[in-house]
Amino acid sequence: LDKAVKMIGEAAKKGAQIVCLPELFSSLYFPKEKESSVQAEPIPGPTSERLSKIAKQNKVVIVSGSIYEKDDDKSYNTSVVFDENGKIVGKYRKVHIPQDSGFYEQDYFDAGNSYHVFDTKYGKIGVLICFDQWYPEPARVSKLMGADIIFYPTAIGTINGVEQTEGNWQEAWENVQKGHAIANSVIVATANRVGTEGDTNFWGGSFVVDQFGKTLVHADDTEGVYMATCDLNLAKDVEKGWGFLKNRRPDTYHRLVG
Repeated sequence: LDKAVKMIGEAAKKGAQIVCLPELFSSLYFPKEKESSVQAEPIPGPTSERLSKIAKQNKVVIVSGSIYEKDDDKSYNTSVVFDENGKIVGKYRKVHIPQDSGFYEQDYFDAGNSYHVFDTKYGKIGVLICFDQWYPEPARVSKLMGADIIFYPTAIGTINGVEQTEGNWQEAWENVQKGHAIANSVIVATANRVGTEGDTNFWGGSFVVDQFGKTLVHADDTEGVYMATCDLNLAKDVEKGWGFLKNRRPDTYHRLVG
């Protein structure tokens, strides 16, 4: 948490207006094991209160990566959005929860059941978390709710001993998100975890792409502050030229919710 606070300050000094942290940024990626001593916390709580103060101090909007949230008898993987005055604008609870070797998230998190778009000083932002990025529906819903930018706090990588038999996982991960950006005329910004934790090698490779899939910034596999300047108005040009949204046929999509 101290490191995140320091890096948010660095980003603000470089001119950042919105700062996004990775998924579960304040601890090791504990769901790589089926049991962990990491404890969930309420929101508001210690982590969110610290981020609120740093948002206000630096006058930046913060997407909190995600926090292990405790709410009564349930626990969630939750991202909190703070405005430039440190006020909680809202929160999003991860909807799609994986359960696989090295990613035992269903042992820890209940699933959220709704999507949200948050109105900030710098645009309307949707927040989805990690495994959500493999599904087209959350991105489309976020766009239809008015999102200018979709943020994906993420913790993804490879597991030692698990073969990438389908192909290059990191390339597929980037490609699917570029597809979301283009299909929805929306900016996509992904902040991924870095480093090796046990048998898990997190890719890093955080990136931002514009509304037509152009890469604006691409991080390497080390920690750092990465900046991108985004033009929200490009969405209008893409939609005018290609008409992806206006030519939709919702009347033919009934099987999506069947």
